[in-house]
Amino acid sequence: MALKLMYITNKPEIAQIAQDAGVDRIFIDMEYIGKADRQGGMDTVQSHHSVEDIRRIRPILTSSELLVRVNPIHKKGVYQGIPHTSSEEEINAVIEAGADIVMLPYFKSVEEVQFFVDTVDFGAKTILLLETVEAAEQLEDILKIKGIDEIHIGLNDLCLEQGKKFLFQLVADGTVERLCHIIAEHNVPYGFGGIAAPGRGMLPAEYIIRDHYYYGSKCVILSRSFCNTDDITDFEEIREIFQSGVRKIREVEEECSYYSEKDYLENHEELKRRVQMICGY
Repeated sequence: MALKLMYITNKPEIAQIAQDAGVDRIFIDMEYIGKADRQGGMDTVQSHHSVEDIRRIRPILTSSELLVRVNPIHKKGVYQGIPHTSSEEEINAVIEAGADIVMLPYFKSVEEVQFFVDTVDFGAKTILLLETVEAAEQLEDILKIKGIDEIHIGLNDLCLEQGKKFLFQLVADGTVERLCHIIAEHNVPYGFGGIAAPGRGMLPAEYIIRDHYYYGSKCVILSRSFCNTDDITDFEEIREIFQSGVRKIREVEEECSYYSEKDYLENHEELKRRVQMICGY
């Protein structure tokens, strides 16, 4: 089964291009509360999308799902000078605007997850973004909650919380594999992290994709480095990047259908070697 590919954008033209190229989920990212505080200085995506973006993207999507990441559970208030509604109001507005899937980030307790699931109340599918040490430690209890449709393991924040230098250290050191095994035991679909197009960089995406298949992962985010539409503005160039990149990902997946246990283990050892080289040890 092919990985579900997710791409973050609030631009209708880009959403159309991504959908046409075979991206499975268009990702509206409304999370901002607390994000700058914990990720200050990191080169991470902070999108500040809105409910209005959901309404603009919704009519375009005919084959891709619309996924919306809301803020962590919060009360009505002000963050960095910006007033915001409560979590309940935000989640209800997102569902009313047309989200197919709602994602909860940066949760730390069973109670937060239960509140989230109760608030969504089957108005959309639910995805938990597991990215805190506290959530990882309580994963068994969290998975007992009814109404969790999927879990995505977020590497950026979890890496930051564990004091790692490089987010894929969590793949190399067995953390992701351990969490995947726990989730799999509860028959909840899961994915982790993000990828660029295969063939690029010191840790090309093909090594990561093979680990996705080995761990039984079902989805992955196409990272900003897959196609940075802040830097690239020509739509034909963007279309070519998406079509070529998605095709290369699917080719790697096709190769995985012929992989043996030995092949997967050798791939993981090479991934670890490259991570160690990147981290300088």
